[in-house]
Amino acid sequence: MPKIKTNRAAAKRFKKTGTGKIKRAHAFTSHILTPKTTKRKRNLRQGNTVAAVDQKNISALIPYL
Repeated sequence: MPKIKTNRAAAKRFKKTGTGKIKRAHAFTSHILTPKTTKRKRNLRQGNTVAAVDQKNISALIPYL
């Protein structure tokens, strides 16, 4: 069985936790920040986990991480 190539774009965006969940960053943090409230921007800094329905597809993109 040949090795599976890691999707490099996904590898830069996602990491796996010790329990096997996939961590992700929030969107909407790079520009047009003036209309966003300070509280909203502060909360967007925190990481989050990928939704359960997307877990299988993303883990196929990053098989060895």
